[in-house]
Amino acid sequence: MEADTPGSDGTRTFALGSAFNLAVTTRAAQNDSVSWQVRDDWNVVRASGRFAVKAGAQTVTLSCSSTLAGYFSVSASLATSGNALASLGTRPAGIATFGVRPDVSNVLPAVAYAREDQHRFGGQGTNYLKPGQTCCSGDGYRPLDTDLGLSWANDTRSWYVEEPNGPNTFVPGTNTLAPYLTQGDIMRLIQLDGVPAWASPTGAKAEGYAPTSEAAFQNYASRVGTDSAQIRAAYFPHQSNNYYQITWEPDGGGPTQWADTDANFVAMYQAAYKGLHSTDPNAVVMGVTAAMVRTNTAWLKRLAPLGIGQYLDGLTIHGYYDAGTSPSHPPERLATDPDPATAANALPASMRELRATMAQTLKPGAKLFATETGISYDIGTSYGPNYPTANVLFAHGAVVARSHLILLGEGADMTYIFYSADTPDSPPGYGMFFELAHANGSYGANNISPKPAAMEVAAMTRIIDGTTTLGHLNNVPTGVYGYAFQRLNGGKVIAALWTHNNANWNATAGFSTTYSVPYTLQVDAAGTSGQVTVFDAMGNPTVRPYSNGQIALTLTESPIYVVSTNASVMKANVTRPTGYVGQ
Repeated sequence: MEADTPGSDGTRTFALGSAFNLAVTTRAAQNDSVSWQVRDDWNVVRASGRFAVKAGAQTVTLSCSSTLAGYFSVSASLATSGNALASLGTRPAGIATFGVRPDVSNVLPAVAYAREDQHRFGGQGTNYLKPGQTCCSGDGYRPLDTDLGLSWANDTRSWYVEEPNGPNTFVPGTNTLAPYLTQGDIMRLIQLDGVPAWASPTGAKAEGYAPTSEAAFQNYASRVGTDSAQIRAAYFPHQSNNYYQITWEPDGGGPTQWADTDANFVAMYQAAYKGLHSTDPNAVVMGVTAAMVRTNTAWLKRLAPLGIGQYLDGLTIHGYYDAGTSPSHPPERLATDPDPATAANALPASMRELRATMAQTLKPGAKLFATETGISYDIGTSYGPNYPTANVLFAHGAVVARSHLILLGEGADMTYIFYSADTPDSPPGYGMFFELAHANGSYGANNISPKPAAMEVAAMTRIIDGTTTLGHLNNVPTGVYGYAFQRLNGGKVIAALWTHNNANWNATAGFSTTYSVPYTLQVDAAGTSGQVTVFDAMGNPTVRPYSNGQIALTLTESPIYVVSTNASVMKANVTRPTGYVGQ
């Protein structure tokens, strides 16, 4: 048996309310009947039916539409033989999946962006989904990134890529921009990590060493600055700055691990800073891009006496926070630990520590970009017919959304979701989409279907993009997490809220879809009454009443979003991230 939703744009996601088909193909040995169900992220049956099939190959097509947004899994089986859907690539047996993209515009109309770089979400990963495309030719970012609401991608100008064989061969110009970026709707984070063999002290291409000639690197950086300035003027006229990431995970082990001296590290940044600023008046030079949030803090503190703060216009980090970021290791796992030293490793605490260190070491108003944060399946697991389960997929999606909401709520200006579709990495499962062509995943996939994470990201971007962070909610009970954001141009206020309890969240007993706590949120002045809109994790709205300025909520492990209008009340009940100046 097979089941699919033909006719999508390649992502197997559809616009809310649009018509689409569900095609079930059988090859029954005898006349039989098919029982089918469609379940949502919480494993609730949303549609079901039964139809007869004849012996032999046959495809039955069901016409569908949905008034609900979100992730949906299709199960189907033959009544007599019991045959059901087989596993496909990294997708387990028993299901096919599709998504319905939310539309929040009735409540949150499109934002007018004064600057394109006010967008807050980016992504890593390319997928070649258009007919005739294969890895790696064509446009690997559309339609997946634009469907999900991701507006940033990496664009390498690494020295070892552009000048592998000798100096002065890179010639700046708008012709260096990849065709898939010329539309201007996906902005560039410009990478400068890595040294070519001819400029490396090791005699080989290196990322863990400074170049033998800082002057040569400064010269190269100046040409990249010229290149970027021309590209921005031609293709990104509404983007206020060009953003450069100089190193990549110097704490990460492997080839990116920094093996040189701290003095040479700072000298390399000095060369990049001088070179880029000499030709690009809109350059924002960023680093150090350590993998762990707290390692970025440690590097800043260690390098501050050597002057690193002079050569950083902002900070790029990777937002990993635990020994494995996975369903069993959510970002709040350590927050309630009785040992303060252990609790400091939880993502909210790590971000507050980092923000405080930035205020001490960097220029006022320095940007903070989280340029990679991914959630995998648990360590020690593997793709297979029976894994991941529906419960693991639910938990994975919830942790993806919560991690990025914490990063933004604790003061990151922008955050990248890692990764687009499943790859062969260990641990497995970083993708927002299943990779359907290879049992262990691949890079540059061209056959994918969504997980819950993809649709939670689609909701999160539509609700939170185009905002500035107000801060974390004050005086919340232990286990409750909440962050407030305001739409640009003095718009509506959005509070993202959820709860987490380690006792109800583990791979052995299960990741609870039903654990809940009551919480009362102040949305308006005392004595007032009215209505607010509450979006679920997939972007489905409900209108809820409030009285005396307060709304009674039931929080679960899936985030919800409460949209209100009294910004002054919300601002009085939050703590703004240290040094954060907004968008």
